[in-house]
Amino acid sequence: MPAGSGGIVVKRPEDVQKRLPSQEKLLLDYLRRLEEHKSGRHVVHLLLSNLKSYNRREHHVRAAANSFEFLIKELQGQLFILENSDLFFFFKTDVLPQVETIVQKVRFLFSDDPLLEDENQDDSSFSVWYDADEQYQEILHLIQNLVNVKEQNRSHARARMDTRAALKARQREGEPLTPDVLAKVETALERADLSNLVRRQFICKIDQQMIPEQAFSEMFISIADLRETMIPGVNLMSNRWLFQHLTESLDLRMLSLLSKTDTFTISGDISFNANVATLLSPEFQEFDDNISAAKRGSMIVELQKVDMFSDLGAYLFAREYMQDKGYRICIDGLTHKTLPLIERERLGADLIKLVWHPEMVDGGADMHERIRGMVKRANPARVILCRVDNREAIDFGHSVGIGLFQGHFVENLIAEDNRRRELLKLKRRMERAAEEAEELGEY
Repeated sequence: MPAGSGGIVVKRPEDVQKRLPSQEKLLLDYLRRLEEHKSGRHVVHLLLSNLKSYNRREHHVRAAANSFEFLIKELQGQLFILENSDLFFFFKTDVLPQVETIVQKVRFLFSDDPLLEDENQDDSSFSVWYDADEQYQEILHLIQNLVNVKEQNRSHARARMDTRAALKARQREGEPLTPDVLAKVETALERADLSNLVRRQFICKIDQQMIPEQAFSEMFISIADLRETMIPGVNLMSNRWLFQHLTESLDLRMLSLLSKTDTFTISGDISFNANVATLLSPEFQEFDDNISAAKRGSMIVELQKVDMFSDLGAYLFAREYMQDKGYRICIDGLTHKTLPLIERERLGADLIKLVWHPEMVDGGADMHERIRGMVKRANPARVILCRVDNREAIDFGHSVGIGLFQGHFVENLIAEDNRRRELLKLKRRMERAAEEAEELGEY
């Protein structure tokens, strides 16, 4: 609903949204038109942007905005929701007591935020009140600054995106990885802090309602971010064997990071990538000596099939050594074309990863039946469908009996499940607040 017509602005589809003016510009336009009618009006600015990020997710802001809905429907006020999550509510003096009550209700919703933990502190860090008639120029100046800041941020973001896109294009067509470049990278790796390049992706069971249940998580160093940070313009994949050597160096750095409990918090079972040569190295022996038996039992080592079969004897020796110590082994990088060549039990692996590809669905009933048979032979509970990027992959996995999933779509399901749980908590908190308000009103 446009500014001045009395309603919360509802989100449109993305293609339409791009053609609409921003809330900041609508707010500025509304304020300029208000200049001739500012008498008897007030403004409250709720600084939700000062809250911690976990308290200003979309559903939190929506719940706060909905608190003003009754007054908006009664044409007693106008609400603007800014990109930084701040709220501006313009209202008539007649409803000042109701607005004060609503602001206190919204404040209570976020009472667990560090900003509001101290009940005796000045409320100006959360809400600022203005008399539109007496402080019009002050409000106008504030909103003009907000619009200018947003435009500057947008310009900077566009510049960063353009730079990043150009860098990625250079990397795709970049210089080949040579022994000299690799030597320089490995020297730099010895000194670099790679903890900010470590990523975590969860492997989950997913039920028919698309609710994820986390089984364990994979910890890995992002090759793309490493390349962008240390060797932009070099195509790391141009030489398979030099890249393999680089991954062995990264294996050792990951072992170093995993052995330092103060580097980052690790909870639950985890997996990490390694080469067979790494598992047989003195560095891994040192890593193993420094961790407890319980920690070994929570670790899964992921090995690439190419690395395994380049020296099957070394793999079998390393696998037996690792499993005797309590680690589990996962064979990574299998496709629907190579899966028939692998017998999980004969290789002694605890888990296998099958890479999702749309061909698995498009291949028809015969291919579906073959994959179902291969999954059954490997044990469905020990097969992970990875690189899952859409709902189709989950549905196909269910149809052939696969029990575990990993990929960007799974991460989105986890985020959505977390949002659903947060919204439920927020709803319960609001219900308790309403009950307490009713009890206070009885006295």
